[in-house]
Amino acid sequence: MTLLDGKTAVVTGASSGNGRAIAEQFAEHGASVVVADIREDPREGGTPTHELVEEYGGEATFVECDVSDYDDCVAAVEAADEFGGVDVMVNNAGIVGPQAPLIELDLDEYRNLLRVNLDGVVNGSKAAAIRMVERGEGGSIVNMSSVAGIVGYGGITPYAASKGGVRLFTYSLAAELGPDDIRVNVVHPGVIETAMTTEDSPMVGTEEGEQLKGTIPLRRFGQPEEVAGITTFLASDLASYVTAESIVVDGGVVNTA
Repeated sequence: MTLLDGKTAVVTGASSGNGRAIAEQFAEHGASVVVADIREDPREGGTPTHELVEEYGGEATFVECDVSDYDDCVAAVEAADEFGGVDVMVNNAGIVGPQAPLIELDLDEYRNLLRVNLDGVVNGSKAAAIRMVERGEGGSIVNMSSVAGIVGYGGITPYAASKGGVRLFTYSLAAELGPDDIRVNVVHPGVIETAMTTEDSPMVGTEEGEQLKGTIPLRRFGQPEEVAGITTFLASDLASYVTAESIVVDGGVVNTA
């Protein structure tokens, strides 16, 4: 069963990790994909995502995109016109940023994190919403937050602030765009096995990670394909009456802690 036949999606941060898995799964379900990222080569190695999509027989293109730059987001959305125009916008790009107590926080690093994690979602959403409203065919915007956007964790206050902002921005934007039949939802991953959790903020494969795994009801960390599955659902017509909603993909931690 293909869920996204005839649709065109822009996925930011799609060269690696969750974004790569989302782009792949979208292609498997019939979508054309604009891979928008600051780098073309996957962090985990292998074939660039847009080439991988083409190997599936799908249509794809790569656009160099720094989501903190609104013009770059506009260019990514405009690239979707090659395939008929944007139907789905996935604002996935993000960084971990500084991990330190607030009293030790470098404010310049904090502002840079906000430019990527929060401004990037605003930029991508605005660029896509303008085009979707112009086309008059509705659409779906999926924003990537985190369980840290729901629950407070010490030592990562900048990250939590950015992801909490994404959650409430999503709800507000859903209210604005609902009359145009544009749905806006947010996904909150827990610990997913990507370069972010193995390199940027090492958790997977560490003693601390093994202890954390024991608190997860499913007793394991998530895989990018599992984040992609929820995102595919939200992008598809199966979710045609779902908007302003949060979906947590964390193995059950948040609601059982």
